[in-house]
Amino acid sequence: MTKAEIFDTRACALGEGPLWHPERQQLFWFDILGKRLLSQVDGAALDWQFDEHASAAGWIDRDRLLIAFETGLFTFDITSGTRSLLHPLEAENPVTRSNDGRADPCGGFWIGTMGKQAEPEAGAIYRLYQGELRKLFDAVTIPNAICFAPDGTTAYFCDTPQAKIMRQPLDQAGWPVGDAIVFVDLGPEALFPDGAVCDAEGALWNAQWGAGRVARYLPDGRLDHVVHVGGKHSSCPAFGGADFSQLFVTTARQGLHQAGPDEGCLYRADINYTGCPENRVIL
Repeated sequence: MTKAEIFDTRACALGEGPLWHPERQQLFWFDILGKRLLSQVDGAALDWQFDEHASAAGWIDRDRLLIAFETGLFTFDITSGTRSLLHPLEAENPVTRSNDGRADPCGGFWIGTMGKQAEPEAGAIYRLYQGELRKLFDAVTIPNAICFAPDGTTAYFCDTPQAKIMRQPLDQAGWPVGDAIVFVDLGPEALFPDGAVCDAEGALWNAQWGAGRVARYLPDGRLDHVVHVGGKHSSCPAFGGADFSQLFVTTARQGLHQAGPDEGCLYRADINYTGCPENRVIL
């Protein structure tokens, strides 16, 4: 067991989508309900305020991110703060917004959508690849746990209320092939999977909403290690630091009637495992 410490005290209503930019050596993360992107440079706090929900990002190059907003996928210039629409994302549907997302080893970007009030089966999971946005899975309530084995042969995802993390085989171009199967069923433990990331050994680290923890599962699905955070609603992990041996974890205040000062903060733990650099999004 490892205990994480607070890294950033700015409380997020719904902290999500941490991304360690490997070229900038800089962490970015979102407050989805606050409609903002946050970061730190040498301990100095940075943030960008938006006019719509934003939830997840991938890195394109040193100065640009791909950000999933509620109406589309945009390129975002870190220096100027300007954004440019790359592809609409359910822009005609006012019910939904973007949620969990991550770049895959082929340079594609997977992104989930969901109802703003978590309307049942209102969302979906898409993949942007070589200019095409293709729907992969439909009738999803809260898409989460999108991450990829380092060798690119496997994707993981979940629909949080179903409490099952799914394993999906991929072809050489990173598209799903065959049916997804259950990787871990958290239902018997009354746990709910949120964001996830894979480490260099192919193990999956899953933040579990309401449990204040991130759990490491080996490729065969066995529980191997747990990192505890002070925020009850742990939402998504990311590896960072110079050697990717630090685990950052976002948390949320959403749904907590008496949220204390530890809720919604960003946490960091030094771990005896090594993560992988986030894959670059290839446009």
